[in-house]
Amino acid sequence: MYTVIGSPKTRAFRVMWMLEELGVPYENVKINTTGDSRTPEFLRINPNGHVPVLQEDGLTLCESLAINLYLARKYDKGLWPKTIEEEGRAFQWSLWAVTEIEDPILTALRHRLLLPEDQRDPKQAEAAAQKFTGPLKVLNDALSGNAYLVGEAFSVADLNVAGVMLLAKAAKFDIASAPNVQAWMERCTTRPALAKAQKA
Repeated sequence: MYTVIGSPKTRAFRVMWMLEELGVPYENVKINTTGDSRTPEFLRINPNGHVPVLQEDGLTLCESLAINLYLARKYDKGLWPKTIEEEGRAFQWSLWAVTEIEDPILTALRHRLLLPEDQRDPKQAEAAAQKFTGPLKVLNDALSGNAYLVGEAFSVADLNVAGVMLLAKAAKFDIASAPNVQAWMERCTTRPALAKAQKA
């Protein structure tokens, strides 16, 4: 059985969502990311001091989207791309999520919700929202005439990108200008496996 270290309220939920999609059993070890992930014990597991961490039989993996790519390929229950070209696009979209949309979302989230009020900077939040508009259009255009990002069915590419996009609402980003993204998010986020992961 896999062990997933990290609360469902952190990036760990992306890995838990994947495991639920695959029907693979796991144990979730919730830790306090403001302290527990900086202890010498945890740093021996992940020297970066971040969650999630996936462990099983001597294997330790970090980075949520990389873990999901590994799991989707290992179990291949329909979430792994069918061709090498589609594999390339799955890697492309997973890396795109980290390099293009995660930073502006997290920056706005910090300055609109997470930081103490006296430490929030509305200008940084607004700059992040503006930075998000370009990638949002890229995603909306990619979904024009396509139900999913790779192939004709929900895949690891959709799970990874939607897993990052889920925080856009909490960051108070308006995606009304991207109807294709809105419809795609509805398809992705109403999946039963996501609901199970969020309740874990």
